[in-house]
Parts: sequence; structure tokens; C-alpha cells
Amino acid sequence: MNYEQILIRPVLSEKTNILREKGRYVFQVDMAANKPLIKEAVQKLFNVHPIACTTAIVASKPKRQRYKKGHTSMWKKAVVTLAKDEKITLFEGV
Repeated sequence: MNYEQILIRPVLSEKTNILREKGRYVFQVDMAANKPLIKEAVQKLFNVHPIACTTAIVASKPKRQRYKKGHTSMWKKAVVTLAKDEKITLFEGV
């Protein structure tokens, strides 16, 4: 699995903006990715030194479109904590 396939997309919300000020970045990751693999991908793609990584599986939610019932997909998120005074410059313009 290559590094671009591990990190699917960054999660951008008000809550993640507050975390980003504290040096923690949130990504949607592949369901098969584990913590050491996620830390290695962040290190190689962004040239930073991750200290910690926590993961969580976000459960699907029931949704409805007109008269059909359905649900959203499950996905895995990772919160990566960086070393002090390090930033991912990709997020700075957002």
C-alpha cells in the first residue's frame, strides 16, 4: 500500500481547526491502515515528525432520501500529533 492510498483526505471542520492549533491533525485513512503505517505516511508525505497517532472508526449514520432509507458509509479517522513547533503547511492556507 502506498502512502497516498493510506491518507485519503484531511478532515476539515470547526473541531479539527481547534485541534490543529494544538498541533493535532485529523485525516480520513484507509480501513486497513494501522497506527505505525499512518505515522510513517504522515512523516514521508509532509516531512514532519509525528509523536502519536490515535484512530477511531466512525460509525455509519441513518439517512433518508425521499422515500428510500439508507445509511452513510463507515470510515476510519486518525488524529496525528506532531512534535512541538512543527506544522503541515498544506493546512495553513485553509
